[in-house]
Amino acid sequence: MFPKRNLLSLAVLSALCATDTMAQAVLEEVVVTARKRAETLAESPISVRAFTEGEIRASGIQTPQDFVDLTPNVTLVQTQSTGNSFLNIRGISSARNSELAAAILIDGVLMSNATQLNQQLFDIQQIEVLRGPQGALYGRNAIGGAITITTKAPGDEHEGEIRVGAESAPGYSVKGYVGGPLNESGTVKYRLAGSIIDHDGYLENTYLNENADPYKDTSFRARINWDVSETLTTDFRVSYSKLDTQAFYFVLDADADDTDKPIQVNNPGNNEREFVSASFKFDYDMGFATLTGITAYDDVSEISSGDNVFFLPPDDPQNFWNFDPFFVCLRDGTSACFPDLEFFPGTGDQYIDLGQNQYLEIESLSQEIRLTSNNVDGLRWIVGAYAIQTDRYISTGGQIDRGLGIFDVERDFRPQIFTDGFSDGVVNDPAPQLGVLADGQDNFAWAVFGQVSADLSDAVEMNFSLRYDEDERENTTLTPAEYNVPFNAAVIFGETRKETWDALQPKLTVRWRPNDDWMLYADASRGFRSGGFNQSGVGTAVPYPGIQDIYDEQIADTFEVGAKGDLNDGKVRLSAALYHTTLDGAYFFYYDAGTNTQNLGSLTEVEYQGAEFEVSALLGDYFTLNAGIGFTDSKITDVPRDESGLSEAWLGNQAPLVSEVTANIGLQFRAPMGGNREIFARADYQHLGETWWEPDNYSSRSPVNLLDLRAGIEDVDNWGVTLWVRNATDEEWNTEFSPNANRSLNFLWRAQPVRYGIELTKWF
Repeated sequence: MFPKRNLLSLAVLSALCATDTMAQAVLEEVVVTARKRAETLAESPISVRAFTEGEIRASGIQTPQDFVDLTPNVTLVQTQSTGNSFLNIRGISSARNSELAAAILIDGVLMSNATQLNQQLFDIQQIEVLRGPQGALYGRNAIGGAITITTKAPGDEHEGEIRVGAESAPGYSVKGYVGGPLNESGTVKYRLAGSIIDHDGYLENTYLNENADPYKDTSFRARINWDVSETLTTDFRVSYSKLDTQAFYFVLDADADDTDKPIQVNNPGNNEREFVSASFKFDYDMGFATLTGITAYDDVSEISSGDNVFFLPPDDPQNFWNFDPFFVCLRDGTSACFPDLEFFPGTGDQYIDLGQNQYLEIESLSQEIRLTSNNVDGLRWIVGAYAIQTDRYISTGGQIDRGLGIFDVERDFRPQIFTDGFSDGVVNDPAPQLGVLADGQDNFAWAVFGQVSADLSDAVEMNFSLRYDEDERENTTLTPAEYNVPFNAAVIFGETRKETWDALQPKLTVRWRPNDDWMLYADASRGFRSGGFNQSGVGTAVPYPGIQDIYDEQIADTFEVGAKGDLNDGKVRLSAALYHTTLDGAYFFYYDAGTNTQNLGSLTEVEYQGAEFEVSALLGDYFTLNAGIGFTDSKITDVPRDESGLSEAWLGNQAPLVSEVTANIGLQFRAPMGGNREIFARADYQHLGETWWEPDNYSSRSPVNLLDLRAGIEDVDNWGVTLWVRNATDEEWNTEFSPNANRSLNFLWRAQPVRYGIELTKWF
């Protein structure tokens, strides 16, 4: 097992023991905007993991998963489809169909929905991961933290890059940018960046003799900056992304650590996501303060279709659906049943198989306006307001697989197998609908916020932030009456449910700088995440504690102390944080096979306590070390009560989706070869500790250890060659284990095995 307590000691000792041979260089000074003001990382009284342009390139960060893997106390669970990835910060997590656990901002624009998180990152300047509630400045979803991503801005000179790669799937990638001034004065500048990735996948489907996870992504981004005058600047950004891959290639009926059962879905599945994002930002210097306005628009659609339980081909003896009993008693609980399956041509009398699909469409328009004081000393303040209108449509349904494939379903549903009051009708559709649930949601949220900072002395600063958020949601059931079946009888077409959630989110921080090398801080903060809606009727139809038609808001109260400091004349940088969080309404996910619904349940109260320790150091002339370790201990302290008494056994258990220990070590080597050429190599090691998946702690995933490698040669500002390996030790593990009360319906989602490739880069 991974030596939890020795990692930080080893990293620090390695750094300190090497100080006698260090060159006189110091670590790069990193400027962050965690508090919506520019300040150095060492000055910022927040637990922040910052990735500069150099580290992004050196470590090969191309997706959110890549930088999450390098951040202690932060994890990302991949499952089901591209839009389903669960961000977890200090134990506070998202889940299927939920809001994010953190505010995600790209160039200062708040990402409006979780579906966009799992996207390609290219032409990136800096990434900052803020741990702990940041709702006082970033809003209702910053309950676990915030992530700010800054793309590279247009420059004053014409420049460009082209990067082509090949990988072992096999596959290829093409990325690049071009930019510079558009007029002679240089007041108007542009930057165009793009990314194309196409590979055949890495996870084998043994039944179809093909890979289950082929991947094709095409993404582009354009930015235009206009310095209108000495006091007014504007920034216009538009991005587009189209992704094609597959979905629902689960492994079923296995333990959390089981990697022996193969993927055997007989329907390869389909997953297509497309989004367009556009934003306009202006900054107007009024002398005493800067007025900033941000208008943003997002339009996202995602379709997922594929196999259904038991995720096995119909001729497999373990597949329950290969027998008639599924159709024995479907008509209102009576004994009347379909005599055989002959009305499904091609399936015969014995075999039947199921498929499923989900369609999601989200459109949002948001506006932020804020005023930021320009003074560096004295009283510094920010005031602002934010509003967002979101329209969401989601449908989830099943299909009968007649051996002709599973078809995408958006807003128009396929013919029902049950016609004329559940009689034995004949349906000639190639994949008849087996139930559907559809909802539309109209969501309007608004907020006002402010921050004030004051220097109480030369060494002490006090900062107070306060934000009020109100979120009104109206949910309309859009499942037509003819698609109701007995086990979803509570679904009523046109039924409207409306709820409003609101909260004050204060944050008080005190920072003390005893000298130029050290800073200590303490803060108390509150985070808020709005509630939402499960499918209609599940509160009575799903026999599991904490599952209701409506799940309530979440409130997180956190107390934190931390320290940051430099040693050995800036060659070693340390940071540490200790925290305690009480979370009301923690999410857990529960799939109910009886109603074919994906549900969010709520735990009444969970307590989290933990720590982060991080170190960066220069080791000699050519080596750089980055290391960190995070601890999160969670405890369920109050549970929803039910007549069965099942939830009482959850008390004292670990919360779902929490990895107790996360750790990272990154060692980088870079040395001159003569002329402008440099040779470099980097190794990144990641440890994921034991992870629990459900409130009853029935199962946990054992620790996972991963190693990534990169090496190459660069002719500075001219060309470069890089070799890379992900999961170099070919660790076999599961990114998600989705439990069910019926333990024969547990789902597993496979992690990718070893993969490797080469990249060629040309700058001009």
